[in-house]
Amino acid sequence: MRPAWSVVFLTTLIGAGQGLFAAAYAAEALDAHATRAFNVAAAAAAVALAVLGLVASFFHLGRPERAWRSAAMWRTSWLSREVIALPLFMALAAAWGLAHHFGTGSTLVIGAFGLAACFALFGCTAMIYACIRFLQEWASPYTPANFVLMGCASGMTLAAAIAAALAPHLARPFAFWAIALATAALAVRIASIARNARLKPRSTLQTAIGVRDPVVRQVSQGFTAGAFNTREFFHGRSFRFMQAVRFTFPLLAFIVPTILVGVGIAWESIGLLATACAVQYLGLVMERWYFLADANHPQNLYYQRVA
Repeated sequence: MRPAWSVVFLTTLIGAGQGLFAAAYAAEALDAHATRAFNVAAAAAAVALAVLGLVASFFHLGRPERAWRSAAMWRTSWLSREVIALPLFMALAAAWGLAHHFGTGSTLVIGAFGLAACFALFGCTAMIYACIRFLQEWASPYTPANFVLMGCASGMTLAAAIAAALAPHLARPFAFWAIALATAALAVRIASIARNARLKPRSTLQTAIGVRDPVVRQVSQGFTAGAFNTREFFHGRSFRFMQAVRFTFPLLAFIVPTILVGVGIAWESIGLLATACAVQYLGLVMERWYFLADANHPQNLYYQRVA
């Protein structure tokens, strides 16, 4: 598939915001004595990331003024459910932050609803891809696991950086969980790549055109010029490029940030923790681009080949 950058930024930004909110609420729920300043800053950052993701999503719409209609099919569409869950999560995260800012006593209750909306949003976003059965690379339990683990890992890394500045006693626990979640996300992602490498197409040239002859040689992509099919369903990158991305994103998304977080906590360096956040986000952008591009649409059996 050809990845849309708007979708790449949408899913990585809101995932980091969801992970950050989950980290902050977990600290409060476990009675970790988080400061008001940390809770307000974490809520504000989570909402800001979600807003940036929402803005990015509008660049994927042909008619942005009709975006509100995307929620109409919530009974059957995971995309419609995501459209509902995202603003609900944003509203509850903002309400949780405001409750801390004004010192009201209902933060645990508001946060619990916010956490439910957070994981509902994770599920809706992941199932948009996992429910497409003919794209075998996406139709796997690894897809929702990857979305949750990567979002929580990036959010936890960001929570460690914010805590180092506003609540130092929380920085070390957040760093531990950031490393643990990044390690788990890496293991699941490696497993999903290994699974995808073993996949065999369910369709063949014979089934694509309805010919039973065992020898079919394709010499044309089916068009004399570019068309929607040739642009939208294949990324157009070389095998070497895809291989380079596949070997680079685990370093930037998981391995290097883990090292930076560990050293940053040992040295009590806010700069290293902030750098870990930046490097990890760059790696997650690469990972999400590869995730989208890795899906091989069955129509490419006919349209991908160039004479």
